Amino acid sequence: MGRQPFGLASPAAWLREAGADVTCVDLSREKLTTECIEAAQVVAFFLPMHTATRLAMPVMDRVRTTNPRARLIAYGLYAPLNEAMLREHGVDHVLGGEFEQELVAAALTSVRQGYGGGPEQLQGRKGDGSRPAPLPRLEFRVPLREGLPPLSRYATLQMSGERRTVGYTEASRGCKHRCRHCPIVPVYDGRFRVIPAAIVMADVRAQVDAGARHITFGDPDFFNGIGHAERIMRTFAEQFRGATYDVTIKVEHLLKHADMLPVLVGSGCAFVTTAVESVDDRVLAKLEKGHTRADFERAVEVCRNAGVALAPTFVPFTPWTSVAGYLDLLHTIDRLELIEHVAPIQLAIRLLIPQGSRMLELDEVRAVTSEFDPRSLTYPWVHADPAVDALQSELTQLIGVKISLSRSELFGKVWDLAHARANTLAVRTQPPLVARATIPYLNEPWYC
Repeated sequence: MGRQPFGLASPAAWLREAGADVTCVDLSREKLTTECIEAAQVVAFFLPMHTATRLAMPVMDRVRTTNPRARLIAYGLYAPLNEAMLREHGVDHVLGGEFEQELVAAALTSVRQGYGGGPEQLQGRKGDGSRPAPLPRLEFRVPLREGLPPLSRYATLQMSGERRTVGYTEASRGCKHRCRHCPIVPVYDGRFRVIPAAIVMADVRAQVDAGARHITFGDPDFFNGIGHAERIMRTFAEQFRGATYDVTIKVEHLLKHADMLPVLVGSGCAFVTTAVESVDDRVLAKLEKGHTRADFERAVEVCRNAGVALAPTFVPFTPWTSVAGYLDLLHTIDRLELIEHVAPIQLAIRLLIPQGSRMLELDEVRAVTSEFDPRSLTYPWVHADPAVDALQSELTQLIGVKISLSRSELFGKVWDLAHARANTLAVRTQPPLVARATIPYLNEPWYC
């Protein structure tokens, strides 16, 4: 959301190569017309995120009602996690990671057999019940972005008073790590796949030619394959002088590969997103994040010394959060002078527990969750301390209403509200004044 979707452009290239007539519709920016539905033999829904999956359900119902003979396919991270629900909405074929080849096979088989033949004719890859399904190794094609909304309709980068059009690509998919709360894990289970540098650069070139001056690399962890990442960084710098990019890198990889940070800066990296999640070592251990609070603080220092702008993300509300712990998070952000680096919504995010989540391995999590809710596509949970849930609800409303405020102003309101609920007072640190424009950020942050 906020990016021109790689998950439409990539399979579109495969389908076009196979001779299919392909129409791409980004439902975050466009409407799916009745004419388009009626003309389709196969309709495939890309479900990379929780929000996308929830939004897709009524569209699937509309497609099934308007064109009952069309075969429906769902693919992406959240498709296999919600397979039973998707089939209730008429989906015939469900695909998870590395979907392009099987998507082509499913679509073309549907057409050859006469579409609308029933789900029993096509079955997706399945695991043995204890492990995710096997992942193929694909020979990637250059994504086909023809027909998608122009890049000008998506997020822009704000940097030093300048606004840059943003493109999006992926240099790898999946992740080598198994963080307990991550939705990638049930599908990839510690596996990842790299996309050849030549394919990545060709995709970047197409977007630069279309007006992009900044590229977001959507890899779950850009440093999963450090050799591949270095090739991408150096090639990007050679081929796209003056362009910038951003990546996502784990805290432990920022420390392990600190020698690569100057390469990041020198090749045009504007900022690095890192999923910190918490500053409480107990919570970090429960989430199996692979880093500690001290590691995070050291990563801040290492990145600052290297000139890397860090954009931390958090999941501040978990079953182990306390009001005092939440105040500690605010104080840590303030003390480390990261207020302007943190998108305000990050201060109100509540742990999501979707189907397949490893969070359900924990007895203490199962004890606070209720049955799976098909409307929210999650296992709802209630904190043992009602004050924590009340604080999270108030913060969500506050941040959602005050969207016109600066990050510093909104942080101040969050600070005041949280301290008021804790019946305590505290004065914020007064860091050196930093102009907001000097810290690069995207004007439409990407959340789950």
